[in-house]
Amino acid sequence: MERKHGAYTMIPFTEEEHAKYKKVYSDERQFVRIGPSGYVLPTGWLAHSEDVRTMPLRPDDVFVASYPRSGTTWTQELVWLIANDMNFEKAKSIPLTDRYPFLEEFIFLPSLRWLIGNDLEKLKNIEETMRPAPEVLASTPSPRFIKSHLPMSLLPEGTLDTARVVYVARDPRDVAVSCYHFYKSLKKYAMRATFKEFHELFINDLETWAPFFEHVKEAWHQRNHPNMLFLFYEELSKDLGSAARRVADFLGKQYTDEQYARLLDHLKFDNFQKNTAVNLSEYKKLGIMEEYGNFIRKGKAGGWRDNYDEEMIRRTEQWMADNLRDMDLRFQCNWEFNVEK
Repeated sequence: MERKHGAYTMIPFTEEEHAKYKKVYSDERQFVRIGPSGYVLPTGWLAHSEDVRTMPLRPDDVFVASYPRSGTTWTQELVWLIANDMNFEKAKSIPLTDRYPFLEEFIFLPSLRWLIGNDLEKLKNIEETMRPAPEVLASTPSPRFIKSHLPMSLLPEGTLDTARVVYVARDPRDVAVSCYHFYKSLKKYAMRATFKEFHELFINDLETWAPFFEHVKEAWHQRNHPNMLFLFYEELSKDLGSAARRVADFLGKQYTDEQYARLLDHLKFDNFQKNTAVNLSEYKKLGIMEEYGNFIRKGKAGGWRDNYDEEMIRRTEQWMADNLRDMDLRFQCNWEFNVEK
């Protein structure tokens, strides 16, 4: 039954929806759908949703927003370096999580408390690490850099009227594969499903931050706003140099060819994958992630083909066609982009 929570409408997951979730994950989270599009968020969102909505903004705030596993981390590093005069030494010495408070990270606290149990020292460390971002950002000096997987409609009110947003989107088939492998590495989720089982949750809008297409469409519809820069992950993969120059233009920065060359080397996938400042190594120390593997995985555009059988391909193509009908938004791995400035 729909009801109000602060400024938002809210519908709790049904028993059937929770049962489908439990087939994939063994954690104890409960979920609600927020707003007209029914964005899926854990009930932990309700604790600070109003703090996020009413968070005071500053004209030099920069948000990097996306649906999860769409190239967020790569884009964050790119944006931060261009905004901060290519300060590679500082970028390597300060974890990306410290440079970019995660706006809604607090939604994970209930499941992490359950995971940690009676380890009071580790619990204290995690609660300090995951303080609500509006609280952290209140004392953060300008310019502030903010990460979020929230759709545009759930970001602080008036975000585009005051701050700048770089939104990155990725082919949902690659997003699904990347999400699956990342969630498997997170102890708090205790995922026990095959990719095919996970994929059912994904295309049926039962994953956190879903529905995927509504999320991307909200940003796409605002792509021509002067404070919005809409990027495709595939665009970054194809020609990172051109994408970097678009970001620099957006942020009012100019650099030499030599500086861009160093930037591209820093962001080259092999180097980026080994960069401990962006690989959530602190999550492993806190016991949130498994010790094996990296947060930065393969970074391959079009790699979904290695994970989908024929039935999944057909169903996913139909799902994409249904959601993109009457729109000029397209996810293409053949590098033909319809990007409007």
